[in-house]
Amino acid sequence: MLQIKSLTFNPFSENTYILYDETKEALIIDPGCYEKQEKGILYDFITEEQLKPVKIINTHCHIDHVLGNAFIKKTYNIPLWFHEKEEPILLAVGTYAPNYGFAQYQESTVDHFLQEGEIVKFGKTELKPIWVPGHSPGHLVLYHEASKNCIAGDTLFQGSIGRTDLPGGDHETLIHSIKEKLFSLPDEVVIHPGHGPTTTIGFEKLKNPFVGKNARN
Repeated sequence: MLQIKSLTFNPFSENTYILYDETKEALIIDPGCYEKQEKGILYDFITEEQLKPVKIINTHCHIDHVLGNAFIKKTYNIPLWFHEKEEPILLAVGTYAPNYGFAQYQESTVDHFLQEGEIVKFGKTELKPIWVPGHSPGHLVLYHEASKNCIAGDTLFQGSIGRTDLPGGDHETLIHSIKEKLFSLPDEVVIHPGHGPTTTIGFEKLKNPFVGKNARN
């Protein structure tokens, strides 16, 4: 059975997710750990639960979601996967990281370009990547159909949506992506966002001021 652990890291309060099942194989999504203490929290959880990380996946490659990529790759010797449209986004992080106070940022490199519809497997678990551009050009969400859980990155939040004023962002594209891709999922699907608390598809369809029933778009 799928287990989801959320850890919140860095000054952006980014949600890092560790997914695992009864086999103890684990997937680390959007490792935002930067400070030594943050890395220790993630490492201790994996050690205490006796997990075996097998992949890192970035839903997208903005700085707050990739700060721990290099640490995780080196510590567990596992590959990094993300959508090919995110590679320029990742490569740019090193040039502006010091401006955000991350002078010790360590760069990482992709090992596999993940495409929409390509099944992600770990242990006995399968996730379906869904391309939801708008916040960034190659943004993927990861959907576990069996348990109706979706790791949504910075697409849909409780009562909000991802910002689109960063390079590669486009507001109309994001609105369309959410309505066409995410809102096609069952109402009971739990959204695990890149920031803030969980929500559900059904709740956001009704109440979200940007894409919900009464949104002005």
